[in-house]
Amino acid sequence: MTNSDSAREKIAFLRGLRAIRQFRPDPIAQDVLDDVLEVARWSGSASNQQPWEIVLVRKRETLRALAGVGGYARHLSGAAAAIILVMAGTPDRLDQETYDEGRLSERIMLAASAHGVGSSIGWFVGDGVAAAKQILGIPEDRLVRTALSLGYPTEEALKPRTQPGQARKPLAAIVHEEHY
Repeated sequence: MTNSDSAREKIAFLRGLRAIRQFRPDPIAQDVLDDVLEVARWSGSASNQQPWEIVLVRKRETLRALAGVGGYARHLSGAAAAIILVMAGTPDRLDQETYDEGRLSERIMLAASAHGVGSSIGWFVGDGVAAAKQILGIPEDRLVRTALSLGYPTEEALKPRTQPGQARKPLAAIVHEEHY
């Protein structure tokens, strides 16, 4: 395999990442979860602050409870596991932490995908934030909003979803060279 073949395979892997919200009931092996968590641990952050902690959730009743709080995380109810990101919530670093949170989320999703595990990102909003903190015992001074569902995709979830008219925009429509 040439370097260009290897690069093409890696690019195809990156382009193939998609949100999966329908999961088979199969549990995720501990070594797979460990790999995903190690990738999270090694994710970069602004000034290497690593402003996160993670709550790993596997209990079905907790996943269902979290899916029912306010926000956009109903897909947690069918997941085999969830990773809840707990950010430091430092007032003077919220912009950097928000950036780090997005970067960390994508890395977790890519690590899961490398093992054939589907994932989707969700957010707790409004009263759902306080409810999620209470369910998980997270201190009040921490920022909690991002939840990643993990599980092996159902056959239905793997079917192509692009509808006519919803294809990706061509590069010419989104890339401007040298100026807008």
